[in-house]
Amino acid sequence: MWSTVSRSFQNRKAGLAVARVMIESGIRLDEKGRLYVGNVRISDTALARAAGVDRRVVRETAHFILSEKALASLFSKLRPFGSSLADIAKDLGYSVLKIESDPHNWGVISDVTSVLARHRIVVRQALADDPDLILEPRLTLVVEGRLPSSAVEQIRSLKCVKSLILPN
Repeated sequence: MWSTVSRSFQNRKAGLAVARVMIESGIRLDEKGRLYVGNVRISDTALARAAGVDRRVVRETAHFILSEKALASLFSKLRPFGSSLADIAKDLGYSVLKIESDPHNWGVISDVTSVLARHRIVVRQALADDPDLILEPRLTLVVEGRLPSSAVEQIRSLKCVKSLILPN
C-alpha cells in the first residue's frame, strides 16, 4: 500500500506528509473531500498541524486523492485501528512485550504466542507496526497478568526475536 501512495506523491512532498498522517491515524476522505476519524469530522487545520503543513496543502491533497481512482478508493476506506492498551496496561494488571524482529519474516507472531500459550498467558491485544511506515517496527503484545521469567527467556531465545523490551 505505502509504495503505491508514495509513488503517487513522488512530486508532492507536503502532500505525502498529509497522506502519511492520514494512513497512520486512520483518517478517511469522503466523496466530497471531508476528513473523518471514524464518524468524527476533523478540520483541515487539525490535519495540517499534525502533518506540519499549511491547511491549504491538506485541501490540495484531498482534491488530488479524489482525482486518482486508486487513491480515492484507498483513502475512502481508511478507519482508525482503535485504542492501544499498552500505555494503560499496568493500570489494568496487564504486561507489555515489545518485540523487534525482521518484519518481513513469517511466523513471528505465531512463535511468540505459542510460548505464551504454553504458559497459559492470554493475549489481550497484538499490534504490529507496518515496516513501510515505521522506521523501526515492533510487535507489541499486551497480555494478562505478569510474565513468568521462564516465558521471557523462551521468547528471548526464539530465532526470530532480535530484542525483547518489557516496559512495565
